[in-house]
Amino acid sequence: MDALWLSRLQFGLTVGFHFIFPSISMGLAWLLVIFEGLAWWRRDEVWERCARFFGKLFALTFGAGVATGIVMEFQFGTNWAAYSRFVGDIFGAPLAAEVVFAFFLESSFLGLYLFGRGRISRAALWLSVLVVAIGASVSAFWILAANSWQQTPAGFRLEAGRAVLSSFSDAILNPSTWQRFFHTLTASLVAGAFFSGGISAWLVLKERGVDAARRALGISLALGLAASLASVYPTGHVHASQVARTQPAKFAAIEGVYESTARAPMVLFAVPTTRPPELHAVVEIPGLLSWLTFGDADASVRGLDSFPPDEVPQGAELWLAFVSFHTMVALGMYFIALTGLGLLLLWRRRLWRARWYLRLLALSTPLPVAACQLGWIAAEVGRQPWIVQGLLKTGQAASDSVSAGEVLFSILLFGVLYALLGAAWLYLLFSKIRSGPGSAEVSQ
Repeated sequence: MDALWLSRLQFGLTVGFHFIFPSISMGLAWLLVIFEGLAWWRRDEVWERCARFFGKLFALTFGAGVATGIVMEFQFGTNWAAYSRFVGDIFGAPLAAEVVFAFFLESSFLGLYLFGRGRISRAALWLSVLVVAIGASVSAFWILAANSWQQTPAGFRLEAGRAVLSSFSDAILNPSTWQRFFHTLTASLVAGAFFSGGISAWLVLKERGVDAARRALGISLALGLAASLASVYPTGHVHASQVARTQPAKFAAIEGVYESTARAPMVLFAVPTTRPPELHAVVEIPGLLSWLTFGDADASVRGLDSFPPDEVPQGAELWLAFVSFHTMVALGMYFIALTGLGLLLLWRRRLWRARWYLRLLALSTPLPVAACQLGWIAAEVGRQPWIVQGLLKTGQAASDSVSAGEVLFSILLFGVLYALLGAAWLYLLFSKIRSGPGSAEVSQ
């Protein structure tokens, strides 16, 4: 057993499990802003029941996200002590800012939102959930700023083998922060829209709180389509162009550009092999990658062959970077098609009779979360072997004092705890979903 590999596995599992919940709650928070706003402005009891129902699901998901997020920070000091020593002066600032300026704000107003219903005015209730949504987005900004610094470090100087902060603004607003933030925000809006839309579709099929479920489904489809389109363009396009310019080795890995070439094609589908790196059964559009990236179909795109072998992903990591990125893109196209079809059926007044579509939408509920996970994998695996691009390699960042056996034990322990937590979340989630938003006759 290798302690480094196990530490990477542990961090990937804990972050991946945690990321399930923020990707849903951040998007769902903005949906609640819409639901509560419509309930307030229209003085509509159906929208109020809709907001109350999804507010309970949001609170449950938010709580699970808090519980799973704490574990990640402990790993920096246990499994990744060398990394913590190298980046602690920089990495600590955005994490502290996230707690002070975002988490406290979000959690405080969430309490007001959840326990203030019936005690504060409708305007104050809407304002409280608006602050929750803003707080969730600001929280994501600080976390992504810290992660972006690892991808495109800026605003620092090296002293005695450590990265020391020289400009807080340059470090936070490094060359990839805004691109990664807006792309992640739109992806989370898709996840929240499918979460609300899939649950609403199931409620319609089961004829539980149909009036509220139909309204929620219509809003979810509209937001889902708008956010899905924005995830592709402009946010996805701008982010990919930024990666091509600031992390060309990662760009080559995720796009499957193994040899530098002019008029680089956009690979729509391929079966990758790694020894040697090759693509088989390729479906591609000539020149499209060069044009999308540099605005010139004849532009040259650097391939992996132009970088030292010890500075690019190899083997399974290279395969995973390509597959995760292309699967994410394929899912993004599916989300556009599915939500667009749903709105077409709604416009033609055939949606509520199209039970096949409602089933498909309900089954598609977890797919945007999977797409978020795949995007994170592509971002992190694609920059290997670097943990801080160009400055610190992953193999140099692990703790020397932690043995493989200790890491394996903690993986098994956290695996059991996370399995129990995930099962509890699903049990409570499904129990609340089965009860539905109620009907006009029983609503208080």
